[in-house]
Amino acid sequence: MTASTLSERTRSRLRDMIEDADRVAGFIDGMTVETFVADERTVFAVERPLQRITEAAIQIPPEDAARLGPDIPVAKMRALGNRLRHEYRDVARDIIFDLVRIEVPLVRAAAELALEMDR
Repeated sequence: MTASTLSERTRSRLRDMIEDADRVAGFIDGMTVETFVADERTVFAVERPLQRITEAAIQIPPEDAARLGPDIPVAKMRALGNRLRHEYRDVARDIIFDLVRIEVPLVRAAAELALEMDR
């Protein structure tokens, strides 16, 4: 990426993703998969920012998404968002925990790097 190659919309969505990633990290801090699965309040608290992260990724224009590369997999995030919204009964809580513990920090780091490289 060269200087200022991303649209302001994309930069805003990347910042949103970082903020929501930080929220879910705070919600699950110190939890195990077992405590997370058993804690309905935390599960519900995590699902909303996770949906927001997927929506932010969806709202990144295609020309910017192509520049971000595979570290922010917009198509996979769109599919995850659809599952969380429409097939919510079929998404296992342990899968959600793994997503927010493993995948969300990777997406957060990629969003942060994209913003740094776009300066």
